[in-house]
Amino acid sequence: MAGQSDLHLSLFSFQEVEFIGEDEMVEIVPNMRMDPLHLICGDFGPFRPQIATQVPLWLAVALKIRGKCTIRPPEWMSVEKLTKVLEAERNSSREFQPLPFHYVEISRLLSDHARDDIPDVYMVRSLIEDIRTVRFDKVETGLQTIHERTLAMKLKNLSATEANIVRQFVVRALQAFYKHDSPEMIQQSDTTAIRRRQLADHGPKEGTGGTNRRTKLSERK
Repeated sequence: MAGQSDLHLSLFSFQEVEFIGEDEMVEIVPNMRMDPLHLICGDFGPFRPQIATQVPLWLAVALKIRGKCTIRPPEWMSVEKLTKVLEAERNSSREFQPLPFHYVEISRLLSDHARDDIPDVYMVRSLIEDIRTVRFDKVETGLQTIHERTLAMKLKNLSATEANIVRQFVVRALQAFYKHDSPEMIQQSDTTAIRRRQLADHGPKEGTGGTNRRTKLSERK
């Protein structure tokens, strides 16, 4: 299962990251009347026509698909806000602008299922793609700075998708550098090699054990 300590299993799939992102809260405006929903993740509602309320993204999408509500896009999903974020990302070669941790998943789900609720939806999608491209270029540049003396990396304001992509590579790289550069690991490797040579030098020779046993049996006879 993804997320365990085994590095081979540490990478989440896109569907798993999106599933986690669906718990983010968004605001909807119902067009129906419904009693509160008592769910494992919390209580939501009551729902009244034209009265805004907060629900998880997955519930908002489910109601939207059934024509039961409209979804109010988050404030950061406006052309004005995204344009400023893109300019700031381009002007800073090292820093990442603060965005919601699941901004990729939120924007994709809303664009797919509630595009009629997003003003200038195509411009919004284009800006988000440009922001992702600039940020991934920064991530690649940051990864190029990893060397054998790197003990840790700090990439502030990474999103879930970005962190998921770089996590496995960074952990593997740092562990590989530590393994090959650590005096303790080198000493342990040398000790293991010496023990193996000692066992090979002092171990029984091929065929000797069998010959001795046959000789003793002959003497007894």
